[in-house]
Parts: sequence; structure tokens; C-alpha cells
Amino acid sequence: MTIIFGIVAILLPLLIGRYVWKNFDRYFGKNDQAYMDTLEYFLKKIGITILVAFIVLWIGMTLVFNGSAG
Repeated sequence: MTIIFGIVAILLPLLIGRYVWKNFDRYFGKNDQAYMDTLEYFLKKIGITILVAFIVLWIGMTLVFNGSAG
């Protein structure tokens, strides 16, 4: 069971990171194509995506390894 939860905890951040990447424009794009083509915007987009994916991975691995100790 721990193996299954571990696999889910690894794959879930990929799915959530993909969702954040695809929907970032809707929330932070300001409907301005010139702004969305800047390096600042790209760095924000990649930074938020990595941060969210890492937090979800951290929470998932914490739950998997705390649950398997007992």
C-alpha cells in the first residue's frame, strides 16, 4: 500500500504543476500579450509552478513516510 501511495505522491505534483502552468495566464496574464512575452512573466510562471509542485510533493511524501512508520 505504501508503494501505491508513494507513486501517487510522486505523480500528483506533475499533474498539479501542469495544471498551474496551463492556467497561469488566466489568473496572472492581465490579458496583455506584450506583458506575457516578457522574461519577468516567464520567470514568475516557472517559479510558481515549481513552488506549487514542490509543496505538493513535500506534503505527499510526508504523508507517505509518516503513514508507513506505524
